[in-house]
Amino acid sequence: MNEDNGGPTGLASPKRRKRPEKTVEITDPKAIRALAHAARLEVISELYSTQLSRTATELAAQTGLTPSAMSYHLRALQKWGIVTAADNEGDARERRWKAAGSDFTIKSGGNAPSPEIAVVELELDAFRRRATAFTRARGERRQRGEAANEAAAMVLSSDLLYLTPDQRTDLKAKFQELIRSYELEDPTRIPEGAVRIATMWSMIPDDRTPASS
Repeated sequence: MNEDNGGPTGLASPKRRKRPEKTVEITDPKAIRALAHAARLEVISELYSTQLSRTATELAAQTGLTPSAMSYHLRALQKWGIVTAADNEGDARERRWKAAGSDFTIKSGGNAPSPEIAVVELELDAFRRRATAFTRARGERRQRGEAANEAAAMVLSSDLLYLTPDQRTDLKAKFQELIRSYELEDPTRIPEGAVRIATMWSMIPDDRTPASS
């Protein structure tokens, strides 16, 4: 998508990142099973979303693990080509890690088992944890009188569509393009007033037979 020079209100928007496209696609059931761990999904989300490098110590602090445990998980993700070693910045005593691509996707085809369901469960659990933490913090702010007029910041929407294969491909591409239009060109320079927002989107065939009317 073209660089955004102004939002709906006409205000200047921060420049959005231009990045080379490289999708890391996981199809091996063994690799998918290796992802069924909350800490590993946190690492994937952090590295692929920010496109920044992190050390095991930095990622451990975010997930509540020890640096040695996080190093183990990073090596496991490296084995399947999901993360890779990054150039050291400043202190070279600890290895830095980065995403192995710009995007990440899980696919299973044919009659292969579906271990990615375990990954979906962990992603949904992460969503629930974020929602719970947000509502708790908002409640505490409101009790202190700090967020009496705070606008709703959490959105959850569900739709049922009828799409051809071509339309599904088109919708996925348009959604990815829209999300990327909001990515910062320099993730280390956060615009004033911006807050970190977690997004989740899914497209799942619903082939259950509707009840007869």
